[in-house]
Amino acid sequence: MLNETQILTIAMSTVPTMLTVLAGILINNARLGDLSGSMNARISELRAHVDSRFDEVDRRFEEMKDLWRSELHRVEEVIDARLKHIEGR
Repeated sequence: MLNETQILTIAMSTVPTMLTVLAGILINNARLGDLSGSMNARISELRAHVDSRFDEVDRRFEEMKDLWRSELHRVEEVIDARLKHIEGR
């Protein structure tokens, strides 16, 4: 069975380690809290950048759609002219 001196010796040897670990956990937690705020700001910036890139892609798709419409209209006119020429014979 352990006597009081042995219990005191064990406690005195483990308490500094526990206090050091506890202090490290608290400091780390505080730093993670600070990091969380800056990470949220960085994620917001990244989201805004991605949104602007997608807006650019949408604009380019609209331009391509307009280009295809004009090209298809031109092809329709050429086909109509050829059909009129063939029907005129």
